[in-house]
Amino acid sequence: MEIIYLLIPLSLIVVGLIIGAFVWAVKSGQFDDLEGPAHQILMDDDDPVIEPPGEPDSGDKGDKGDKGDKRE
Repeated sequence: MEIIYLLIPLSLIVVGLIIGAFVWAVKSGQFDDLEGPAHQILMDDDDPVIEPPGEPDSGDKGDKGDKGDKRE
């Protein structure tokens, strides 16, 4: 019977921590988009980026010649 004096306050502390974690999750936006991650995993984002012809790629900036990476 004496164990009840320990278990009741301990269970109230655990319940308080669980409620605090739930409130934190709601305020930080964890439950804002429940369907997005389920659809995102089905989307194929491994397609290579194809640039239109005639435009330099993002690293080139239109420079001619090889000024970078000089290996012998």
